[in-house]
Amino acid sequence: MLTTILDNLKKAKFNRYELAGSLGDLGTFLPLLVGMAATNGLDFAAGLFFAGFFNLVTGLTFSLPMAVQPMKAIAAVAISEGLSVPQILAAGIIVSVFIFLIGLSGAVSWLNRMIPKSVIRGIQLAVGLSLLMKGIQMIGNAKNLFGLDSLSTGIVTFLAVLVSFHFRKIPVAILVFIAGMLIAAHTASTQLHTTEFHLWFPHLYQLQLSDFVSAFPRAALPQIPLTLLNSVIAVCALSADLFPDRPLQPKKVAISVGLMNLVSAWFGGMPMCHGAGGLAGQHHFGARTNGSIIFLGVVKMILAISMGSAFGILCASFPLTILGVMLSFSGLSLALVSRDQSDKVNAFVMLVTAGVSLALNHIAIGLVVGLVISLGINKKIFRFE
Repeated sequence: MLTTILDNLKKAKFNRYELAGSLGDLGTFLPLLVGMAATNGLDFAAGLFFAGFFNLVTGLTFSLPMAVQPMKAIAAVAISEGLSVPQILAAGIIVSVFIFLIGLSGAVSWLNRMIPKSVIRGIQLAVGLSLLMKGIQMIGNAKNLFGLDSLSTGIVTFLAVLVSFHFRKIPVAILVFIAGMLIAAHTASTQLHTTEFHLWFPHLYQLQLSDFVSAFPRAALPQIPLTLLNSVIAVCALSADLFPDRPLQPKKVAISVGLMNLVSAWFGGMPMCHGAGGLAGQHHFGARTNGSIIFLGVVKMILAISMGSAFGILCASFPLTILGVMLSFSGLSLALVSRDQSDKVNAFVMLVTAGVSLALNHIAIGLVVGLVISLGINKKIFRFE
């Protein structure tokens, strides 16, 4: 283990591109963490600290810019249905136990071999398009045409990112993030002046059996297939596309996802996973090594301990239009990996899988439909010309 850590540290690079890439998944990370903190009372500092801690652990474990993101289904249910903090934490533990066991047993590697690439591409396409659409909605829902957080802000930022493709030496993600933080500081200046700064340290949470019983059907059950497919199988497939010399192993990724929450949940850390969208976003904005994740993790931990409450206010005021732009390009990067399915049959399976997943807002159903169609075509049960 020590040898692996030392080898990964040697591979880590710390330059402006890695710094820019480390910001690539903030479009997903910030809205969900801020949303659960504001709506459900989740400790923002705890969520930020443990996300940073496992960014650091992930960077020492893997040589890729692996993202650490909130579990989206749990976050969505928590915000929409008003789950309590213990219920949110319990949901993360339940999902992690399942993913950890399926990874430890090796069953996840068998699943990874059995699921056709066209179906995996369909899942990636669905998740990528959903992130793209969510980002565009965040821009389009701006209340004003002009202003610091307005439709014009979103459009100008979007165009700036597009133009930056011709100037790769300029890490546009850093400039976009700095602009967003300056706007946030201006917007929340009054609230920041009255905020009392104090050091934050982790503390244990008491979870009851009733929290697990309530969380299982409402939040954990919808999250399990999403974590298995997008945070393990899809992220491994994406790593093979982006880094063919160092692809991720499903068993190792599943165990990593499981251990994250089995540790952090007892201290108030939000349910977390590795996401294909986060890896795509960080790669798109310049990250090529684990250096970006190590840097991001250290910064998150320092901010959480030194100014957790104030930084929570700052993030809550971050312009949604700028977050929307970052989220859009993360989703676009993920969706584009599906372009290798040029064969008519594989493209058909991929599109049906993605279409069902998006239409029903349920990746597991899309997976089942994609598998049935792929199997039917291969066994000549369905005729496709």
